[in-house]
Amino acid sequence: EKIMLILKKAISEKMIKHCKEALPLEACGILAGKKDKIETAYPMNNTDKSPVSYFMEPKEQLKAMKGIREQGLEMLAIYHSHVSSPAYPSKKDVELAFYPESSYVIISLADKIPIVKSFKIQNGGIKEEEVRIE
Repeated sequence: EKIMLILKKAISEKMIKHCKEALPLEACGILAGKKDKIETAYPMNNTDKSPVSYFMEPKEQLKAMKGIREQGLEMLAIYHSHVSSPAYPSKKDVELAFYPESSYVIISLADKIPIVKSFKIQNGGIKEEEVRIE
């Protein structure tokens, strides 16, 4: 079974813009949609205010979840940026992956061109997914 996440170009751009604006701190947010197709991005405030970790502002997260439900969508992924490391889950990312059914999208800003990758993190195991931007 092919694991894939499909992002609209506009959403991918919105997410990358949010990550760049948050520099030098990590940015984070929620991606919602249906099946494997992302339809909306909800940028969140990183309450950790850290270049190496993130925590979504709980009230914002609740509000986003409510909005997602009201639109008949589901939370498909959680995204965050890696300011100076590759687009691969860190030890902390794995420890804090509380949504096994969700994808974890990581945007690396370590190089000039942002790199977007997606992973399923389950029972401490990391499996990369294909990301398609259309």
